[in-house]
Amino acid sequence: MLELEKIKNTLSGSISSQVPRNSKTKLAAVLIMIYGPEPSVIMTERPKTMDHHAGEISFPGGRWEEDDSDLLATAIRETREEIGVEISNTQVIGQLKPVTTLNSGFTIAPFVTIQEKIPLIRITAEIESILQIPLIPLLKTMDKDEDPAHNSIQEMYTFKFQNHLIWGASARMLNQIANALSANGLL
Repeated sequence: MLELEKIKNTLSGSISSQVPRNSKTKLAAVLIMIYGPEPSVIMTERPKTMDHHAGEISFPGGRWEEDDSDLLATAIRETREEIGVEISNTQVIGQLKPVTTLNSGFTIAPFVTIQEKIPLIRITAEIESILQIPLIPLLKTMDKDEDPAHNSIQEMYTFKFQNHLIWGASARMLNQIANALSANGLL
């Protein structure tokens, strides 16, 4: 559990979950759930029939709704709806910088929780499959997209797990984790 504790210390920080009231941006939130003695992360594969992000690998989460008190509430609600995991506000230890999707225009607030063991997970209709991915080996697969056309918009990265390619907003979140862990000698 020493490794998990070091990751927790690295990713812990202040949380700003307020919804900007004057923004025309579409808002969403995700929950990055890291757990276990060999730190792993839970990601989901979206059904290919979805309107947005069909077939993509992402963290549990989704669109902010008017009933959500803030973006953290969105991340917690969506995690419960998508994979059946109940996380409380007090179990969220920090957040990453928001990222924006290029194709659908969502600004996503990524929140982080660290769990000693994997919570009970169930697949719902919103999810094709659930991936439990060893975190450090995943982060070591990072590849930076050197296409100048992409980099003029924003930095692009990809990560690989088995036959899955993780890219876009999820990859930019993983890059933030990789940078934080590298800066603390954990990667």
